[in-house]
Amino acid sequence: MVMIMIKNGKGGSKTTSGLKFEERISLHRLFERLSNYDVKDNDVYYNNKKVATFYKKNELYSNLLEPKKVKYLDYISKKLLPDDTLYVLHANTLFIIEIKFQNVAGSVDEKLQTCDFKNRQYNKLLKPLGINVKYTYVLNDWFKKQEYKDVLDYIDSVDCYYFFNEIPLSFLGLSE
Repeated sequence: MVMIMIKNGKGGSKTTSGLKFEERISLHRLFERLSNYDVKDNDVYYNNKKVATFYKKNELYSNLLEPKKVKYLDYISKKLLPDDTLYVLHANTLFIIEIKFQNVAGSVDEKLQTCDFKNRQYNKLLKPLGINVKYTYVLNDWFKKQEYKDVLDYIDSVDCYYFFNEIPLSFLGLSE
């Protein structure tokens, strides 16, 4: 499959095998483009059945943790604000999705190396609810360069995940 990154988030079409990211697009918008999926508020429906819920930035705290009486300061010392999250109901799994697109060298290089710490923090935070966590990066082709091999190997070694330009629906445990 050929994946084309479109600058400034323009374009895109329906896909059935995965969510194709562009430079400035939200997970929410990607699901709106898929056949058989509907998005109402922050809930994702597949063939009219609720299958997942989005939590962006502070919504993770205000819409998931606080209603269940989980105070983040009881588990971690500082709020983490993810780019996107998707809670897949049947898998009881919260996918933390960090989107990192680069076209010049910069600070993202070091940010990729923080996945183990952040994954551990999110796991501590969600443990009282019994929710599994999968910390995941979506990277553009910039990170396919040989100079990122060690970092990508590290991400794998600490049970975090990465994909280039898209996340397969099968990884999320959703129907294709």
